[in-house]
Amino acid sequence: MSSLSVSSLPVFSDTAPRYTSYPTAPHFHAGIGAEAVEGWMGAVQAEEPLSLYIHVPFCDKLCWFCACHTRHTLRYKPVADYLETLLKEIALVSARLEGRGKVRAVHFGGGSPTMLKPSDMKRLADALRAALPFGEAVDFSVEIDPSDMDAGRLDALAAIGTTRASLGVQDFDPAVQKAINREQSFELTRGVVVGLRERGIAAVNLDLVYGLPHQTVASLGETVARCLEIAPDRMALFGYAHVPWFKKHQTMIDEAALPGQAERLEQSLAAAALIAEAGYVPIGIDHFAGPGDSLAVAQAEGRLRRNFQGYTEDGCETLIGFGPSSISRYREGHAQNLTATGEYTRAVEHGALPVARGLAVSVEDRARGWVIERLMCEFGFSIPELLMREGGLGATLVAEAQRLAGAGQGLVRMGDRFEIPAAARAHTRSVAAGFDTYLARGTARHSAAV
Repeated sequence: MSSLSVSSLPVFSDTAPRYTSYPTAPHFHAGIGAEAVEGWMGAVQAEEPLSLYIHVPFCDKLCWFCACHTRHTLRYKPVADYLETLLKEIALVSARLEGRGKVRAVHFGGGSPTMLKPSDMKRLADALRAALPFGEAVDFSVEIDPSDMDAGRLDALAAIGTTRASLGVQDFDPAVQKAINREQSFELTRGVVVGLRERGIAAVNLDLVYGLPHQTVASLGETVARCLEIAPDRMALFGYAHVPWFKKHQTMIDEAALPGQAERLEQSLAAAALIAEAGYVPIGIDHFAGPGDSLAVAQAEGRLRRNFQGYTEDGCETLIGFGPSSISRYREGHAQNLTATGEYTRAVEHGALPVARGLAVSVEDRARGWVIERLMCEFGFSIPELLMREGGLGATLVAEAQRLAGAGQGLVRMGDRFEIPAAARAHTRSVAAGFDTYLARGTARHSAAV
């Protein structure tokens, strides 16, 4: 099954969205703006659990493989100026929530959040706690660029209440690092993890990427082995998304040095096998966790979720994103902030929520979103549960599932459950795309599904 090309099947594709939401961001439109989002904020309940995402769109070195919304700067002033605007956006959201909601999870992402000076990191965390009601136990995660770290920043991460740190590794092979403009030694990475653990931040994630230029199964295997020496709580294994039409700096990567689809699949399967052999529990399509980790427990209990940050155990239906390009999810729909930092700043300075676009979700969207999320989290879903949840709409989705199963030539199977067999799970995104009614309507191009 691992050699199957889904492009040979009539209802599957070799490219697909990553499905951190449904409908996906390319289908958001300008018809949803600040007024609609203010209405959605007004519907947040008094004790409703909230998840917060804080985007810091700056890096002091631009990695050529990156597809995030970020900008390169060697000066701190743009970062300091941006922080002032971010604090104002937090105040705008606070005024509209009027004390409703209870923060259960916070995630600092980027870019490189650790570009912030220690004092500014504390200032940002203090502003969030002052503006929004926090629960007693809050999962507080921060993405870390090891090259930014020093004793002061490590101390600040502990002081703001960080419970989990995520470090990008990609690959330790020097040739791969040079090709993606990301030089980061094993010794530097291990030293940062030691510093985190010494300060009581015990939960550490390491992120790897396959499909990079000059990468081989052997080189990636060596990187996995070095990561296992660090003994992280979680590991992620992402496929490189080569989208130079979307991120122009990716044109710096030599496409001739990129592995082909078959090689990407081989790298993914080999690395995943090494991580699993070390005792980590596979989580969804690209994560691994220690057996006692909260993500593994959530998966075992059927509570695993997927949102704009990836796999999570937090059950928050409402996720509020701060900063340019950040995406929010409300019960009524999704919204994305303005991407250009200048436009974002002007909107906030005028006292407006910096919403660029969004999408109000329909009853059908929610039903399809549940099916796609279960596929991404559990590789299948219960047919009786779908029918019980969705009634007549569920029957329509069951008919679609039957069509996919009939055309799948072993890619999926169906009984009381619609399920992707273990040998075909590398193609999960392609299967999920079979339930996506927006794909045919749009013109967005997507990255390789494997």
